[in-house]
Amino acid sequence: LEDELVGYIFGKKKATEVAHLVWRHVLHKGDIVIDATCGNGYDTVAMLKMVADESGHGRVYGMDIQTEALENTSSLLDETVTQKEKELVKLFPICHSRMDEVLPENTAVRLVAFNLGYLPGGDKGIITTSKTTLLALEASKKMLILGGLISLVVYVGHPGG
Repeated sequence: LEDELVGYIFGKKKATEVAHLVWRHVLHKGDIVIDATCGNGYDTVAMLKMVADESGHGRVYGMDIQTEALENTSSLLDETVTQKEKELVKLFPICHSRMDEVLPENTAVRLVAFNLGYLPGGDKGIITTSKTTLLALEASKKMLILGGLISLVVYVGHPGG
């Protein structure tokens, strides 16, 4: 983990690579996780690979306000995982601030991940906002199990990150 952080500081690693490494230290096969900002699906796929097991346990709940993001995520899943693994993913066209409306009651979540900003390759005018993100963080706290993690990847240089 230390090498990854040093690599990030010196511009040799992306923030998402560091986040994925941290997640690997927290997640177990069979866990339930949330991708609160699906984007192009890379975090969704990474989480799925970490939690999916052969017996069909593990679950990834993903959400995004942009149809394009959910379509991109679904396409990436089609290209990179098996059908059985894809069945462990549930995607919702909803703002992350409303995640508690789509998850089953009393869902025990080990990781809630946010990659804030805009959809890479999409409309840079559609961004995450502090208001919805703070509401989503409040909802996340209520679902998180002991030893779980809320992960935020944030960027400088634009208002949404």
